[in-house]
Amino acid sequence: MTPAAVAATDPTPGLRPLGLLTVLIGAALPLLDFFIVNVALPTIDHDLHAGPALLEMVVGGYGIAYAVLLVLCGRLGDMVGRRRLFLWGTAAFGLTSVACGLAPDAWTLVAARVAQGAAAALMMPQVLATIQATTHGERRTRALSLYSGTAGVASAVGQVLGGVLVSVDLLGTGWRSIFLVNAPVAAVALLLAVRTVPETRSERPTGIDGRGTALLSLALVSLLLPLTEGRAAGWPVWSWVLLAVFPFAAGGFVLVERAEERAGRTPLVPPSLLRIHSVRSGLALLVPFSIGWGGYMFVVAVALQEGLRLGPMAAGLALVPMCVAFLAGSLLGPRLAARYGRRMVTAGTLLQAAGLLGLAATFFWGWDGLGAMGPGPALAVQGLGQGLLLPLTLRVVLSEVPVAQAGVGGGVMVTTQQSFMALGVATLGSLFLSLTPSMGMRDALVATLGVQLVAVFVTVGLSLRLPRTMA
Repeated sequence: MTPAAVAATDPTPGLRPLGLLTVLIGAALPLLDFFIVNVALPTIDHDLHAGPALLEMVVGGYGIAYAVLLVLCGRLGDMVGRRRLFLWGTAAFGLTSVACGLAPDAWTLVAARVAQGAAAALMMPQVLATIQATTHGERRTRALSLYSGTAGVASAVGQVLGGVLVSVDLLGTGWRSIFLVNAPVAAVALLLAVRTVPETRSERPTGIDGRGTALLSLALVSLLLPLTEGRAAGWPVWSWVLLAVFPFAAGGFVLVERAEERAGRTPLVPPSLLRIHSVRSGLALLVPFSIGWGGYMFVVAVALQEGLRLGPMAAGLALVPMCVAFLAGSLLGPRLAARYGRRMVTAGTLLQAAGLLGLAATFFWGWDGLGAMGPGPALAVQGLGQGLLLPLTLRVVLSEVPVAQAGVGGGVMVTTQQSFMALGVATLGSLFLSLTPSMGMRDALVATLGVQLVAVFVTVGLSLRLPRTMA
């Protein structure tokens, strides 16, 4: 059937522009809050006397909870209604944001951030599933392009916004404003969603895969928690025990999911979903990109403030060229991809590599006296490349996912992205912080950017395995 015929026979209400804007707000909030804290960490440390280990948990606790629950929440949305869970998740995100903003001490902030990550996981998969279920043909292509651009721009804008809010010090709230500002935004999204987002669910809802859920959660926690906290805590015994558990949990998860599907049941992550070429090749590319992206944003935030001694405002504004260029790339990408196909992803990756090389050279030879605008040209090249790469890759992953598996497909994609971003913060962040005492911050930063460059060249190779067209 043609897209027009499908749309004509589908009883599901279409997603109107205001409804699309509403779910895109829901897509932006979780990613904004993953990155918005980076620039505020020194201020949080000074105010709450948090220390390195708890500061890493402020970032990592959110990321781990978010990653662990995404696939499960996508499945729940398919079962009980995506609009319903979007409403619950949006309300919970607003409330937990207020809890973060009012936290009296570091441990309370960590607990509130974990709860905020869980709320984000409840909300985020419903966005992609709703778009998949309520749009067709060209409208779906535009909606997915807007989603992909929103996801990337929100990631880049997060640190800029964090620096601005901390410096402006709204009503004397300081760093707390980066969380409190979410409440009115979530309230507006909640009110709009009630009126503009149609309810959808899977026609054949299935039960929860309890064993798969438990094993996936154990695998993610046993990998991300020790890598996030191990260095700051001095690598205690529990961190090594958890790392030893990871391969067994991951292997057990794969075996259980295969057995569930062979038995005719619906596993948490259907292996058949990963056999779709666009899904498999797109997720493979997301892995090295997300590791580099998550670690890069954390490392640059530390280097700008503690190395170049820029204030939160200047550190945030230094990233504006990257944000503007990312937005331009994400807007140009779909039109260029329609003509050049996957070559635009490869071109974006090469531009990202050129930007990283330029940034490393800028820091190495111009470190002394380098102001907020010094890294701007290299950041702009890097942002343009990422703006071409990320939105198109996300679109590829979702392009062939069946509507009945929309929630699961979106959950798997965002879980991959989020898990490896958290892994990037843990690995590249730990590498940078461990090299700094012996090498100095400039050389440690350049070395870390060099490691990220290796990940970028892996991404170049993987981009050649994507489907040739971006239909």
